[in-house]
Amino acid sequence: MRTLLIIFTVITLGALSGCASVAEQKELFTVDFQQGQMLRYKFVSSRKIDVNWNPTKAGAKPPKERVGKSSESMEIVVAYTPVEVDPYGLTTIEATCESVRIRRSPTKRRLVVIGDAAQAFSHKTYRFTVGPTGKIEDHSQLDRLIREIGKKAFRSESKKERIKEPDMISDFIATQWFLWDSVAGIEKPAKGVSVGHIWQSKLSVPTPMVMRKARDVTYTLDEIRQGEQHRLAVIRSSYSLAESVPRSWPVPYSGRFQMSGRFGFLRGYKVLDLQGHGEELFNIDAGRTERYNQQYKMLLEASYPMGIGVNPRITIDQELTMQRLE
Repeated sequence: MRTLLIIFTVITLGALSGCASVAEQKELFTVDFQQGQMLRYKFVSSRKIDVNWNPTKAGAKPPKERVGKSSESMEIVVAYTPVEVDPYGLTTIEATCESVRIRRSPTKRRLVVIGDAAQAFSHKTYRFTVGPTGKIEDHSQLDRLIREIGKKAFRSESKKERIKEPDMISDFIATQWFLWDSVAGIEKPAKGVSVGHIWQSKLSVPTPMVMRKARDVTYTLDEIRQGEQHRLAVIRSSYSLAESVPRSWPVPYSGRFQMSGRFGFLRGYKVLDLQGHGEELFNIDAGRTERYNQQYKMLLEASYPMGIGVNPRITIDQELTMQRLE
């Protein structure tokens, strides 16, 4: 899939300039696959959560249970195998989630007993199609799987009201639905990009509460490193709170329900700020991502039901990483 784009780029650049400097040299970013050649990646999504009580009225008292610091993380290993490769069009990838490991601290007894619904992604397989620019064209099997696992987050014994247990399904979505986003976001990929080039995109914001939020992403091609065998593009990114969420993004739950736990009891979540940064190493010659690291801090304000004059401030330190496994 790389050959046609390379030829086009070389001809175009040759017509524009025959003496471009190294800094101005255009590089072509494409996502490449070899028939039957499997790629395995480890993804980790982890966050530290700090809830601080902030009475808004004189004499207001927080509830007896004072919530302080907690953390949760998900580690998944996914294998991607090209089953149908079209060098000039769409490639069909079969993804197999080999393992899911979830940790929480502190952990309530009920969660220990029932586990996290996101663990059901383990050993699941789905297919999707992706073009040479890294844009995923067909998410339908992944979307169905997300909705299927979403049903497992609800208590089966609840008859009158649907009760949803805490889960990390949004973290799975954040790692799998946005593969190759940095490359796919380039506006005119056939023209190539040079060091210093800037482009925009959006990524999801996984949270311990039920929310649909997005972060605006600014990508910058910071440098190109010459490795022993391949050239690595260093892509920097910065994040801020987005005003809207694309309607095409998957939703694991539907209907009315009540979430259990501390983040089901609180109400009126309002995001006050979101800031962060990241770095990705993209293998230009092999056409694949080697690893990335994304970090951001989000500040929220919540309220209590029944008119209690307390507005807790919640700080979430989030980190998402991906690394190719040999």
